[in-house]
Amino acid sequence: MSAMTVNLNVVSAEEKLFSGRIESLQITGSEGELGIMPGHAPLLTSLKPGMARIVKHGGSVEVIYLSGGMLEVQPNNVTVLADIAVRADDLDEQAVLEAKQRAEEHMNAHGGDVDYAEVAAELARVTAQLRVIQASNKKV
Repeated sequence: MSAMTVNLNVVSAEEKLFSGRIESLQITGSEGELGIMPGHAPLLTSLKPGMARIVKHGGSVEVIYLSGGMLEVQPNNVTVLADIAVRADDLDEQAVLEAKQRAEEHMNAHGGDVDYAEVAAELARVTAQLRVIQASNKKV
């Protein structure tokens, strides 16, 4: 007996990153972590920066970083419309670590010219990218 699947499309403004049948999807919604499987109730929610962990038909796993966007779940189709989406294998760990360090330095600066909301948002993005890299390295 084959596993139940649902069709998933992950697209960003630049490209379609994934299209195919999946067994499950783990993703970060605006209200927290979501697990999407065949038969999930219809849903429309915004996404926070984080990881999309896709278990493809057959059991292989793909991990994608999402900077945010929207998730729509319908009975036979799941769509992720991402602001920015990057496959975990395409993220540069050293560049992400350097960006995190710069954001932390800006956050700790004592000058009045620091936009804390902007720096906090950047810190959240690079922290999410690091989690995606670490998850991909562990082959979650």
